[in-house]
Amino acid sequence: MDFSTLDWNVDEHGILTLTLSRPHQLNAFSVTMAAELEQAFRRVRTADDVRAVVVTGAGKAFCAGMDLSAEGNVFGLDETAAPTADDLRDHLTEPPFQDGVRDTGGKVALAIHACDKPVIAAINGAAVGIGATMTLAMDIRMASARARIGFVFGKLGIVPEAASSFFLPRIVGLSKALELVYAADILTAQESLDAGLVRSIHEPDELLPAAHALALSFVRERSPAAIAMARRLLFAGAGSAHPLDAHRRDSLAMWHASIGDGKEGVAAFLEKRAPVFTRTVHDVPDLG
Repeated sequence: MDFSTLDWNVDEHGILTLTLSRPHQLNAFSVTMAAELEQAFRRVRTADDVRAVVVTGAGKAFCAGMDLSAEGNVFGLDETAAPTADDLRDHLTEPPFQDGVRDTGGKVALAIHACDKPVIAAINGAAVGIGATMTLAMDIRMASARARIGFVFGKLGIVPEAASSFFLPRIVGLSKALELVYAADILTAQESLDAGLVRSIHEPDELLPAAHALALSFVRERSPAAIAMARRLLFAGAGSAHPLDAHRRDSLAMWHASIGDGKEGVAAFLEKRAPVFTRTVHDVPDLG
């Protein structure tokens, strides 16, 4: 695909490496990059040749945060809009709120969340501000030993964005999330691991191979439809008020899986052969 701030590369296994590609600006996040990331993850959801995604940065940084050199409001917001909570509840996708008020990083996070494919962040260097919060919507974070992660919003007089108020407490717990935001420190890779932000630390030249190997282990001989349903179930279940809510969704998903790729999976198991799954994310129903 043709992007100006991203590189899109799909290998023979269906692993998409999506690279933030503004290396001379340390991959600083711009309004253009936001729009392209949102477009890319919408494409991921419908692209049958993409089975999983690894997101990394070109050069020595992952993403050094918002590009603060932009003219006007650096976040791309309409300073005349004067939004209220009711406006964003009732008119979120209408002008001027859609383009002039909605957080661009949040739109990216929502697209990642909805993409129906496993997403791994391979954090190869500095990941600060939006560079850190965008990874929280990804399923797994792996870090180079050179990675530095910072929720530095307090030092700039702004607030965490990219729907991180939803994701961060679910990843590290509420108390730790508050500490990270209040302190606004830059964490080393080891400190990020200790905080529960990242899964593992790797030598710089071993990070991408490890991320690709993990992504491949998620999709080899797996049903894309079943993976998509499982991903939706876990996200929904994490916010359910009662296990009965999860039971309803699980029951619906299991019924659809059992009459779809589940038949092939059982047959392959009994016949001691590799399964040949044919269902895709396009076959996944609304699970409620």
